[in-house]
Amino acid sequence: MGASVTLALAATGCLSQDGGGGGGAGTDGDKSVTILGNFGGQEEAAFNEALQAFEDESGIDVEYTGDQDFATTVKARVNSGDAPDMALFPQPGGLLELSEDMTPLEDVIDVAAVQDTLIPGFLESATKDGTMYGAPMRMAVKSIVWYPKDAYLATGLSTEPASIQELAEIADKLKSDTKAPWCMGWESDQATGWVGTDWLEEYVLRTAGPDVYDQWVAHEIPFNDPQIVKALDEFGKIAKTDGEVLGGVKGILNTGFADAMTPAFKNPPNCMLHRQGNFATGFYPEDVQANLDDAVGTFVFPPFEGGYDGQPILGGGDLAAAFNGDDPDVQEVMEFLTSDEFGGEWAAAGGWLSPHATFDSSQYADETTRAIAELAASADVFRFDGSDLMPKEVGSGTFWTGMVDWLSGESSQKTLDAIEASWPTS
Repeated sequence: MGASVTLALAATGCLSQDGGGGGGAGTDGDKSVTILGNFGGQEEAAFNEALQAFEDESGIDVEYTGDQDFATTVKARVNSGDAPDMALFPQPGGLLELSEDMTPLEDVIDVAAVQDTLIPGFLESATKDGTMYGAPMRMAVKSIVWYPKDAYLATGLSTEPASIQELAEIADKLKSDTKAPWCMGWESDQATGWVGTDWLEEYVLRTAGPDVYDQWVAHEIPFNDPQIVKALDEFGKIAKTDGEVLGGVKGILNTGFADAMTPAFKNPPNCMLHRQGNFATGFYPEDVQANLDDAVGTFVFPPFEGGYDGQPILGGGDLAAAFNGDDPDVQEVMEFLTSDEFGGEWAAAGGWLSPHATFDSSQYADETTRAIAELAASADVFRFDGSDLMPKEVGSGTFWTGMVDWLSGESSQKTLDAIEASWPTS
């Protein structure tokens, strides 16, 4: 799950298995393509601007509709036969739930061409029974550690720790310079706990590796597998250990996720390190946002020594899927949206990352964003946020609440046992 990483969904109702259009889809070849998504406001404006040159050249009018209650709307439109031509899904689980009404990706775009430029790991998240249904048009990167640049650099500590173990040594040294090395906040109203799920996913990827991560997310191994217990215990060395996080357990639970790093910008900082996605910058103080490159530094959340021998990246993204994929206009729009040519205008406006390793990074608005994009492009493996792939009863239910129970004092084993017991049987 990821705060402003919530993006787009849409769907179709009463569509044929081969992807014919429903009531909301345009007539084939009419130079009009409808898209349903979740984002609005400035993001919608940036999306439309990124489409303008394509629309002018192709003659295709792209009609985007944003809906804040996307998950509900998409299903309702599918069931009523009022499907759009395309949809932008923030969660693979929601996409795959409607896959029977979609056109298989291979019938819409050249999948091999997209695979050649994509950061590995995206298409697998939109695959069901061996068939791909969606491709990404925006990426979020979560495996980032942020720090207040001047204050951190003044310590002389490494900005490229090679392992979580080395990062722990850095945290120990920071304790003399700050009230606590780590900034962390989980409070998010009904979604409190999602930040903790991201942390556990980071640790599973690093201690057990991507293959085990995939098995865990798909419930091919139980949620409480010993490898997952180990990962949660390792995370506990930060989250549940006195002196590691500003405010301790109570501070974590009572601090809004958007406010977590604010104390790092005090003089002197009250905390120094903050693991959060690229969207975190939108919550920083205005003066920091206005001078991002000089105000903050970043490094990738490092591997675990003795674990997976490589650098994984945890993230998310918007996945484009077609419900009227036989329409050549839809195919042309899909091809553009899922290519490394899309998004230059959005990149310049900020708040957008391309999922393509070959995207022209000079188009990003600042060096900080450029560095994050390069971190993702150079990773050994990318994995989609696990809670977004799990059944909603777990991914946005017992996983969230279970992490709060764990942080409040429950053992790793008991917490994971309870989440395992909650996994739906069908």
